[in-house]
Amino acid sequence: MSDLGRVLISLGLLLVVAGIVIVGLNRLNIPIGRLPGDFNWRGRGWSFSFPLATSILLSVVLSLLLWLINHFRR
Repeated sequence: MSDLGRVLISLGLLLVVAGIVIVGLNRLNIPIGRLPGDFNWRGRGWSFSFPLATSILLSVVLSLLLWLINHFRR
């Protein structure tokens, strides 16, 4: 059961770090979530956001980062 606790703590810390990064990027006026290709629809009392371009950009950046980590671990 202690392994489950460690996994949950690790995931929690990862979420905290991700939140800090997002807030930091927002304060630097980097348009994460507002890139061309991100779709936003607003109506009366509702809104829907589909950040397609941001998702693709994050996927490419994370893929390159993980590739670099794997390359240097060898």
